[in-house]
This record gives sequence, structure tokens and C-alpha cells, in this order.
Amino acid sequence: MDSKSVEDMIEASSGVHFSGFHMDGLEMTNTEVGQPTTSAAEEMCKQPFVIGVAGGAASGKTTVCDMIIQQLHDQRVVLVNQDSFYHDLTEEELTRVHEYNFDHPDAFDTEQQLCAMEKLRHGQAVDIPNYDFKSYKNVFPARRVNPSDVIILEGILIFHDPRIRELMNMKIFVDTDADVRLARRIRRDIVEKGRDIATVLDQYSKFVKPAFDDFILPTKKYADIIIPRGGDNHVAIDLIVQHIRTKLGQHDMCKIYPNLYVIQSTFQIRGMHTLIRDSQTTKHDFVFYADRLIRLVVEHGLGHLPFTEKQVTTPTGSVYTGVDFCKRLCGVSVIRSGESMENALRACCKGIKIGKILIHREGDNGQQLIYEKLPQDISDRHVLLLDPILGTGNSAVQAISLLISKGVPESQIIFLNLISAPQGVHVVCKRFPRIKIVTSEIEIGLNEDFRVIPGMGEFGDRYFGTDDEYQPVVAPTQ
Repeated sequence: MDSKSVEDMIEASSGVHFSGFHMDGLEMTNTEVGQPTTSAAEEMCKQPFVIGVAGGAASGKTTVCDMIIQQLHDQRVVLVNQDSFYHDLTEEELTRVHEYNFDHPDAFDTEQQLCAMEKLRHGQAVDIPNYDFKSYKNVFPARRVNPSDVIILEGILIFHDPRIRELMNMKIFVDTDADVRLARRIRRDIVEKGRDIATVLDQYSKFVKPAFDDFILPTKKYADIIIPRGGDNHVAIDLIVQHIRTKLGQHDMCKIYPNLYVIQSTFQIRGMHTLIRDSQTTKHDFVFYADRLIRLVVEHGLGHLPFTEKQVTTPTGSVYTGVDFCKRLCGVSVIRSGESMENALRACCKGIKIGKILIHREGDNGQQLIYEKLPQDISDRHVLLLDPILGTGNSAVQAISLLISKGVPESQIIFLNLISAPQGVHVVCKRFPRIKIVTSEIEIGLNEDFRVIPGMGEFGDRYFGTDDEYQPVVAPTQ
């Protein structure tokens, strides 16, 4: 701070402002930030919602899956059965097939299943084996499965391998009484597989029940949801489908990071984004529609603050039970672009204190200077950190680290921005898993210059009109 006064630094900040400057001591390697390419961002943002459905044989797993698929009729849903991945039996095993334990984890080709799931998760079609329970081999043709919004994995031991479990966003265990499962199995094996009741009971006592006790039941502890009575439990199925729809309505990044919140998109929001992203939009219109979007983001961010219940008496003499706003609150803007969000915050929170952080590149040697002016009691407040663009996440990390060094608990910081690059979200959420990020749109990614794309240009220059050299890009005529 000796080389320049604070005023000089703020004056200098009227130059180009990047949300992703590399900070001394906080520079991110390519492995941390990710390569600035669109393919990496797209890969991160196209993960399907994977549901695992486990339970004992004849517990009603298939019925539960069918009911979920029926209710998600407007979504792309694919069912992958673990039974498709049985090992082919050798000639020796075929001679004593009734001694083969089909309920043991070794009976399945887990590596093949894992490979198929990885391909589906990365948007690739895959051929699922077609296992024939008469010849006990995979037969032609295989079932072609295309990438989908929802993938349901169903099988008795689908939770057994931790690598398969880690692929799941939701794990369901269908818990049905043993007597009911046995009765269903007897009926199914006699009708569908032509077995006699003595063979079914012998196999049940020798393989099915011991395998359930040793391998299937212990995986129940991994379930997020346990459904008693299987397909007869319509209330549980309805709640599961409602949860899946909520997750599908979220941006894919929100499934990875639960502390990321993207405000629900509407035609109004998309229209405002279209205007502020358009290089031909005038400064007046840019400011007008940017302010509208900022106000929406600020209101959404305020909704994540703690509240206390409060009762008031209305003019009619009735009692209304509502909530009281969080009193200990302040804003912190990252100079210069973040200052564009201050008016919206002041309009929502009368008399709110607002601090400032300046992150600035000085000269050509990459030296970083940081200026901060924050409320003295900031450690006792919830903090709304304001910066309209989250790019590489490096300056956000620097700003958040500064707040934490001032005593602000990580969980009391809400980072508000208009647009966010997946790379920046990844860096911030990995480093600070307890802060909340509220944004209006997730971008494709970063280009080779670490600029957010499609982006909206240099936000501070367009908002404050300080770049005299800025000229709208004119599309060439044909």
C-alpha cells in the first residue's frame, strides 16, 4: 500500500476487471481450475440422475422401477438390470447348474457393468448384454441403451460394490417381508421358469436366504430411502418421483454441489440475459436489464438467510404468524464490477452496511495488491459477497479467504453473481464447501484466455460506461 494511495488504486481499477485474476500464493494449476475448454464444462454438466434400487429377490424392485418410470413419462428414463451382467456359465458349471449360486456377488460381471455405466454417464450409447436364463449365456442381440436423463439400476446386489454405489445420486432399498418374498419367488419360478416347488425351496434354503443374510441385507445401510411393502407403497413412490423431478429441474452442477443455487429460469429471465449478452445492446438498456437480474439474484440470496418466527397483529385484529428478517447482515462488493450490485442490495435491505474489496493487477509483473474496507463487526454478521461474474474462481477464493481471516464463518457467506463458469464453481465449492453460491445462469465454460463464454463481455466497462474504446461487435454481412 506504500506505492499507491487507496484513491489511486480505485482509480486504476477502472481498467478491465476480470473475475478470475491469478492471485499470489493462490494461483490455480490446470488440474485445479480445469482446462479452459468448453468440452470439460459440457462433460461436467451432462451427468444423468442415477438411481439404484436394491432389495431381496422378489421384493418388488421391478414393480417399484416400473412405477417410477411410468410417473416420469415425460423424461428420458432407462432401466438397467443387474441380471443382464451375469457371467456366462462354463461347460462344467452347466452340468451342475443347480449347484450354482446366482445370488453371490461373484456371479456378476461387475467390471462390465461398471464400464457400461461410465459410458452412459458420459453420454455414450452402450450395448447391455441379453442374458438367457435357459442357456445361462449372453445371447444375440444385445440391448442398445441410449444416454438418458435418468438411469435406474436394479438388482439384488446393486449396492455391494462401492464403485457402483458412488455413481448413484439416489439409493433405494425395497424392504419386503421374507414370507412374501418366498411366496412370490415360488409363484414366479414355477410359472416363468418351469421349476417344481421342491427345487425352488431347495434353492431358496441353500442359496437365496443365506445370500440375502450375508450380502444383500448388509447393503441396506447404504440406502437413502427404504420402501416397506415395495410397489404397494404408493406414497413412498410419489415422494421419490417428486424428489427426482425437483433434481431434474435443477442445473446439473447443483446435483454435484448442494451449496450451489441457480434461480429458476423463466422466459423473462432468459429474455433479460439475451439483452445484456447482446453486443449491440446500448449502455442504458444494459444497465436497466442488468439491474433487474441483479435484484432477482439478491432477493434469492436473501432467502437463504436465517430467520426467526414472529407474530404480529393485523389491522383486522387477527394474529399473523410470519418471520422476522435477519438483522446482522452486511454486503461486500468486489471492486469494480461488484459495485453494480450495491443498489439492488440497498433497495432490498434498508440501511445495510457495505464493505469493499479491491483485487487488482499492478503493472506487468503480476504483483497483486488487495485493499479492503470492511465493517469492524463483520465477524458477527452474515455476509453477501457481490461480484457479477464467477470465472476461474481465483479472485473469489481470495475474497472469501480474506473474509474468513476477518473471522466471518464460512457458513455465513453467500456469494451472489449473475453468471458462473463451471470451472469457477468447482474451485470455490471444493475450497469452501459450506458457503452458498447464488447465480442466475451457469455458463459453458472458459476459453483459452480464461474468459467466460458465452459471457457478456467486460461487465464493469459495459455497466459504468468507462471504456471509451469499447465498440459493439458488428456481425459481417453476407
